[in-house]
Amino acid sequence: MQAETGHAAPPLPTRRDEFRVLRAITTRWMDNDQYGHVNNVVYYSYFDTAVNGYLIEASGCDVRRLPAIGIVAETSCRFLRELSFPETVHAGLALERLGNTSVVYRIGLFRGEDVEPAALGRFVHVYVDDATRRPVPIPAPVRKALEALRDGYVGFAALP
Repeated sequence: MQAETGHAAPPLPTRRDEFRVLRAITTRWMDNDQYGHVNNVVYYSYFDTAVNGYLIEASGCDVRRLPAIGIVAETSCRFLRELSFPETVHAGLALERLGNTSVVYRIGLFRGEDVEPAALGRFVHVYVDDATRRPVPIPAPVRKALEALRDGYVGFAALP
């Protein structure tokens, strides 16, 4: 994919050290399925938890109380290794695209201190007016947090 400047877009992160922010998530007993590993649908819950936890912390506001809310428009996951209970998962966050009304996240899930991901995900938020559900610009405090993630100057200590 070519950026608007004609230069190739940088590759999306895949390894732990390529993500600017890592958020810890503890697996739960109920996350495991009858085969002894985290069920595939739970990975999407981890994505949602990582993204919204970051937005609340980095923006300094309760994103649920803004007049525009982020609606999940698309998610996908590439499963690479099993996760299971009990483990700590680190969710790496990066931006694939930041638009006027939407944002596309790249998410890596890492077991413990693993360098290679257990899963790689794509998570799309479209911002809509809370009342009309029509697309609106990303709210200023959220955009500021997203720009910090994109540009690498997060305002709090990320995990190593």
